[in-house]
Parts: sequence; structure tokens; C-alpha cells
Amino acid sequence: MLIKKNSNEPRPSEITSEKIYRERRDLLRSLGYVGAAALLGNTACAKTETPNTNTAAALDMGNLIKSPYSTDETPNSYADITEYNNYYEFGTGKEDPALNSGNFKPRPWNVVVDGEAEITGSFTLEDILAPHALEERIYRLRCVEAWSMVVPWVGIPLGDILKRFKPTSSAKYVSFETIVRPEEMPGVNRPILNWPYREGLTMAEAMHPLSILAVGVYGKELPNQNGAPLRLVVPWKYGFKSIKSIVRISFTEQQPYTSWSASAPNEYGFYANVNPEVDHPRWSQARERKIGEGLFAPKHETLMFNGYAEEVAGLYSDLDLRRNF
Repeated sequence: MLIKKNSNEPRPSEITSEKIYRERRDLLRSLGYVGAAALLGNTACAKTETPNTNTAAALDMGNLIKSPYSTDETPNSYADITEYNNYYEFGTGKEDPALNSGNFKPRPWNVVVDGEAEITGSFTLEDILAPHALEERIYRLRCVEAWSMVVPWVGIPLGDILKRFKPTSSAKYVSFETIVRPEEMPGVNRPILNWPYREGLTMAEAMHPLSILAVGVYGKELPNQNGAPLRLVVPWKYGFKSIKSIVRISFTEQQPYTSWSASAPNEYGFYANVNPEVDHPRWSQARERKIGEGLFAPKHETLMFNGYAEEVAGLYSDLDLRRNF
């Protein structure tokens, strides 16, 4: 079902700027998280430095494989990565996910796998992760809002996991779905999108070695605001493609529904590849602001495919990247 663009969808001016975010973060630290959350009208609050305590069994982060796919760029701080987020299920402000996700319970966790595959069903998170070694992947992250970070993810190559379900020759795409819990995710009570959040990749994109399912960041389990306990990371695409808190993986023959491209198809395409030559209708994508460098630091040129062109350009050799944005 296609959804109409809702008048309640936040405008760019309503998206929290880095300046406002940092001022609020300083306020939170000076007053204490709980008191500040009450002043700002939030119903739940999480200290982002504290790992999840709702886990059934902690993941072993002690022997992470250092991936050759990692960038040599310096990662952003843990505070930047965990306190400056887009996760509309917890609110549209950059600080909202950290403040409003304290009641979210990431364990126990099940993922439904269905569609064009020989092995389908409901699987626990432990079943999905158990056969695989965890890797650290230091990736660039580029948001469609023209800001960027460098993040040291912990995860598993997506293709290695998908192969275990034996997708059939009819599987041309993979779609993903985020959990919806209104009692734990206050943002879903606003009609910003047609919940649940859904995203998708072509099979070739999903099987590419750069695509991972992440379970941690900075050698710790994912905080709730970063998509605990399981999220997608596709570093050559805008960040909204990297869906969080996944509860369904579907192998499909037809191109799947994706939330933002359905909500505003003239602004957000299915592919959402980072492309400095294709502007968003309301702002340029030619340059980006790197979080952590300060408000007055010069912007940086956006790299084609977010700097991963050598690895992934071949996936799109038969596409017009202006039309298939």
C-alpha cells in the first residue's frame, strides 16, 4: 500500500541541528539524565554509556576479527555515535533516541525469515549469530541530511547469514522490517511513516561483502538508540537504508516496499546510493558536515558511493544513477 505524504512529517527545519543537539546534551549532563528528561518532556531516559542490561546472554566481543574492509579514518567518539541519531520510532530529534529508548527490551529477540528460500521460520537471535565470528568494520556513515560520521561497527557479513537460508533462484531482493512496540517506542504513535519501517536491497547488494548485520559498536553491544540488537549497515548508501532492530527478513521476487521511498518518492529512491551529483530536492548532496569537527569547520566533498566506488560501482553498471537514485 502506498502512503500519502503526511502533513505531520517533520520539515528539515524541525530536524535537530548539531548546535542544538550539543546544547541539549550539555544541559543533560549538567542536570543529570533523569531530571533533564523530565524537563524536556521525555517519558524514558537511557544513559548511553551503559550497555544493554536486557540481554539474555552477552555477546562475546573479546576476539573481534579486524576486517580489511575497514577505513583508516579516525572513528567518531562513542558519545557522538550513540547520542546523535536518527531513529524516528523514538522521536525525530537527534537526542530523542538516546533519551526515549531506555524502556526498549532488545532480548529475547526473534527474527522471522520468509519468502523465496528453502529454509524459513522464526529464529532466535542466538540461532542466527551462533555459527559466525564477529568482525569489527570501521565504516563511513553518510546521512541523507548531508552529515557524516565514521563508525566502528561489530557485525557479520550479511551474505554469510543469508546463504544459510538457501534463497531460491526466484529471490531477486531482500526486504527487512523493524519491530513496532508503541509502549516502548513513543515515536510510532506519530503518523510520520506507515509503520513498521521497511527497507530492501537487491540480492547482489545484500550478498556484497561490504553489507553487514551489526550487533555492536566500539566493541560493545548495540545501544537501543543505535538499533539493538540487530541492524543492517550498507556503507555506500545513505543511512536510512541501514534499517534498525530487524524482526523480519524476506526474500522476494519483486522489488519490495521501502518506507521513505513510498512516503516521498521524489525525494528518496529505492537505491539511495550516496551520489554527490544527485541533489535532494531541498538541499545539495555535493558536500557534507562531519559530526565532531565543530560548527565552524569547513564542509567536505561528498565521495561517490561514500568512498566505496571501487568496490561497488560494478553493481550499477547497467543503471542510470540519476534516474535510479
